[in-house]
Amino acid sequence: LGRKWRQQSSCPTGPTITLPDWAVSGFDEYASKAYETEEECMRLAIELSSRNVIEQTGGPFGTAIFEVKEGVRKLYSIGVNRVVPCKNSTLHGEMVAIQFAQTKREAFTLHTDDSKFELYTSASPCCQCLGGCLWSGISKLVAGAAKEDVEAIGFDEGPVFAESYDHLRKLGIEVKLQFLQEEAAKVLKRYGEVGVIYNR
Repeated sequence: LGRKWRQQSSCPTGPTITLPDWAVSGFDEYASKAYETEEECMRLAIELSSRNVIEQTGGPFGTAIFEVKEGVRKLYSIGVNRVVPCKNSTLHGEMVAIQFAQTKREAFTLHTDDSKFELYTSASPCCQCLGGCLWSGISKLVAGAAKEDVEAIGFDEGPVFAESYDHLRKLGIEVKLQFLQEEAAKVLKRYGEVGVIYNR
């Protein structure tokens, strides 16, 4: 019965999660660079968010995940907001980067004994992405624009509170917020003038 149902069903077998062509073709160049400072890491996340707006390939949010092993930080995966192009409300920048990183590791978590993974995102995570960060296995979360910057152009970040970040810290995840905030917020303001604001 189960086999017959699968043959007749129109149920999709899985979601389609893609990066824009410019992100795929540019990844090796991004990965070839040295990322010695937090500023360099965050500026990549901001660059991804800006390029996503310019290319009209999604919302104004970019994320970069770095692997730190034996003191060396290397780019591991990237993500940009793909909600509208992929017709999937869950495909925020953080979630895309996390899913590609875990697929690359062939594991459900980025927590390992011999390396750490740091997530840099151009804006403070919404409630969905904060939960995703919590369970992803990252050791560090750095966010650019503030929740207020995101909501100022019409997005709803959901129930995210100071206590939400306290919980991450209690679990050993280092958290840094509003890092290069002004640079990151400029991308949001530009998108707010020309882009699609979607919530529910």
